Amino acid sequence: MRHVLLLFTLFIPLCISAQKLEISENSEISVLTIGPGNTLNDAFGHSAFRIKDDTTKIDLVFNYGVYDFEAPNFILKFAQGKLNYLIGLNRFDDFYNAYTHQNRSIKEQTLNLSTAEKQKLFNYLIDNYKPENRRYLYDFLFNNCATKIKDVTKLVSNNALEFNTPKNYKKATFRTLIQENLNKNSWGSFGIDLALGSIIDREATPEQHMFLPKNIYSFFKNAKKGNEALVSSNTILFLKKQEQSTSNFLLSPLFIFSLIGLLIIFITYRDYTREKRTKILDIILFGLTGLAGIIILLLWFATDHQTTQNNYNLLWANPLNIILLYQVFKNKLSRWFNKYLKFLVILLCLLVFHWLSGVQVFAIGLIPLLLGIIIRYIYLIKYTGVKKTTVL
Repeated sequence: MRHVLLLFTLFIPLCISAQKLEISENSEISVLTIGPGNTLNDAFGHSAFRIKDDTTKIDLVFNYGVYDFEAPNFILKFAQGKLNYLIGLNRFDDFYNAYTHQNRSIKEQTLNLSTAEKQKLFNYLIDNYKPENRRYLYDFLFNNCATKIKDVTKLVSNNALEFNTPKNYKKATFRTLIQENLNKNSWGSFGIDLALGSIIDREATPEQHMFLPKNIYSFFKNAKKGNEALVSSNTILFLKKQEQSTSNFLLSPLFIFSLIGLLIIFITYRDYTREKRTKILDIILFGLTGLAGIIILLLWFATDHQTTQNNYNLLWANPLNIILLYQVFKNKLSRWFNKYLKFLVILLCLLVFHWLSGVQVFAIGLIPLLLGIIIRYIYLIKYTGVKKTTVL
């Protein structure tokens, strides 16, 4: 939902003479809903306001969620969740050409607003576009390109809108709504399930469903403004052309982690038959799970992202594994390490409980990896209980 559009074809005098510019009674204000693109960044679609007035020859698009690449420490602030985003302004033909070139559908909903309400909305957007007002703190769930459309429309209508649930409405968690736009066996989906915590596994209210552009479209279509419909007409400006899917299962998380899980199980079985321990496997296993745990902790406590909080992926990606990595470098593991391994198995059992009870849903690609990890831990528990051991 965050896009970089052409920002240099602007109507420059618009911002200078904002107080004097008026739109006619024949003007139209509509909401544009852009379909998903082919990348993770575009997978959730986009929303925008279109201001069209044939009398004054205006045809402009205002859209929220534009990157501010000129912001100091851009990458660091992006990672910390402290990056301000921009409201963008484009001529409609530039906006339209950009998205049709990407083969993304464009739907338009003309809003049923009075002349005064249209002028109020136009003035609000112009004021928002001023340099001192353009930046705002982005939030993926609660302050994005779609929620801005809802909030601004409510504002100019004096909160007189009634959002009725669409006929196809189903109760869902934030995670379910996010994953509806993704292939669950994709790296984008895997990354989201790994980085985002249980906070997105709570049920979203009907209005909160509108953090997705496609739900802005469906809720606006059924919304009322007093006794009248909010939307006077629905038009498809561009329909996406069918494209051949290019997904490759052999490169998917489920396939890759299945190979890794099977490799862990195979090496563990070989160690079991020989009563030996492959040290390099344990070093890699503890190192990577510990490093993953540290990253998850940083996302939780060192950033302002609300969605990365309460992340129970820490039940398998334990940061303590990095601290105790020195143990697996030894030829002979300490006896107390046996108790720590039992603790890790208990954490994995808790993960299964959290998953089954719906506290947090985890990536399906993790299943074979977690199976390999728990088998390895159980073997190491048995191994550390043996007095005489051999290390490879």
